[in-house]
Amino acid sequence: MKLSNIKYAVAASALLFGATSCEDFLDRPGEDSYNTSTYYQTNDQLHSTSATIYNSPWYDFQRGFFKIGEVMSGNMCMTSPYQTFTVNGTDEDLVNMSASLWSVNGYCNTLIKNVDELAGPATTEAVRNEVKGEALVWKAMAYFYLVRNFGGVPIVHENTSLLASGNYNSLTRATPENVYQYIINCLEKAIEWLPSKPSEAGRIDKYSAEGLLAKVYLTKAGVSGSLNKEDLANAVKYATDVKNNSGRTLQPNYFEIFRPSGNTCSESLIAWRWTVGAEWTCQNSFQSDLAIGGFNELGDIWGGWAGPSVDLIEAFGDNPLSASRMNADTRRKATCMMGGDVYEYFWEDYASTFSKGGFEMLDFVFNDDADVVASRNKMTGQGQTGINTGAQNVKHLVGDAFDHKDGTWGCGIAYDRMASALATHLLRLADVYLVLAEAQALIDGNTTTNAEALDAYNKVHMRACPAASAVSSLSWNTIWKERRLELAYEGDRWYDFVRLSYYNESAARAELAAQKRGTMNGITDALKVYFKSGYTNWDVSNCSYNNAVEASIDFASVKFELPFPDTDKLTNPNLIKEPVDQEVPSYN
Repeated sequence: MKLSNIKYAVAASALLFGATSCEDFLDRPGEDSYNTSTYYQTNDQLHSTSATIYNSPWYDFQRGFFKIGEVMSGNMCMTSPYQTFTVNGTDEDLVNMSASLWSVNGYCNTLIKNVDELAGPATTEAVRNEVKGEALVWKAMAYFYLVRNFGGVPIVHENTSLLASGNYNSLTRATPENVYQYIINCLEKAIEWLPSKPSEAGRIDKYSAEGLLAKVYLTKAGVSGSLNKEDLANAVKYATDVKNNSGRTLQPNYFEIFRPSGNTCSESLIAWRWTVGAEWTCQNSFQSDLAIGGFNELGDIWGGWAGPSVDLIEAFGDNPLSASRMNADTRRKATCMMGGDVYEYFWEDYASTFSKGGFEMLDFVFNDDADVVASRNKMTGQGQTGINTGAQNVKHLVGDAFDHKDGTWGCGIAYDRMASALATHLLRLADVYLVLAEAQALIDGNTTTNAEALDAYNKVHMRACPAASAVSSLSWNTIWKERRLELAYEGDRWYDFVRLSYYNESAARAELAAQKRGTMNGITDALKVYFKSGYTNWDVSNCSYNNAVEASIDFASVKFELPFPDTDKLTNPNLIKEPVDQEVPSYN
């Protein structure tokens, strides 16, 4: 689904809807074609129409999701223009990301219109509102990405009249302030329409919308160049309501959030809920881009040349040049796979073939014993660790076929080539807790002793670091770092920098300039010797950090807005013009 401009994204929204998944609300026959005038006649039909917005139109955003969110932010090391801030308007992932976001908006607009105009008398008002509320949350999420990536963008409130007018290629950019207000308008109406509890596990509810609204207010607070206390207070208000009244709780074990069994856990407020076996664009393809070659049976893995940055590893308190794993923060192992780490949730069916009793990166990569390799169905890293930072990716990986379907944390359905059903969490309860803490700290002058803020932060931090003690005072800097560790590899960190740049651009630039975005010379050889010696000979005397990447970057010129795709600018020349203050539409 590679839609090159707003016109086609608007028009493509007529292609509603059909999918199938291991989530109950997606587990239904495909509706690849039907007559829209007769389809919206039952509550079940209404529910099925909204299911597609949880996956298909988002598919082409997957690569942009981690390249923007993680590579640009310095969390992920990958040879890419995103690593060096040299992305231009011809970049394929940028083009696909933009098209995906406009497609989401078109789908949502069409769904709302169809429910209003075509829903039959057998449908109930509650379900009609629920489906429209889901569409508004996804529409708000699409615009939240658009404004943080491109700054001011056109507001496409409704499709039909726009297509009829022929003005779809002459839309002007609204200001970022306008766009944030539009997102708020969408979410406020969604909160009014949505139920307090999801009708089915995994669906969006009122508190999903409130959690997103809290995050939007925290971001909007600085968009004028200085912090707006009223916006910060609203962020606290909505985040506190989610914390105290949603009935949701943090998942006890952090890693389980990111296993198929955690797809619809209580902590997940908004997620892409992927499926296997339906249309091509309905599946999760992250593992192919993020795992080491040979990681599963299908030969569809090529992601070993990207991995956690040295900077992220050190932020967790670990050291690529040490054979000892600190493990004080359980999130490190769930995010950065390092030599000696044992993963009981990868390759459960081959655990006995590893010397440490579970999947271990060095054993996978460097064990060249023919019998061992054969016993593992010839799945092997073939002697290559890929990226030379001393770590590999963990989040977004499912493992082999057994792990996905029948493993302890599996989802019960088979996966396919470049296709898993692992959910991608876009907003978690922990994120909302940290939004609450940060907004309160900013209100209180960068340090807070507010009980709600402390409780929110402590719940997140002490889950990750069980030996830690509760804090009684909380600084903005502490929360800022906690967000990085809690949400690393979840496509979020770059947008923290965008938010900070609104009101303190120098601080955002300074942190980016201080990062270790490069690789470690000699680390692969050291890891190989370490494994071959039976984990006894750890010699890093020939290892050193290579700072060539950051040395090549002019951080003073780094921009916190991405360029519009050239294809979009050619179609609509107004995209190269400055945003214009506009009247912001709302839903009655």
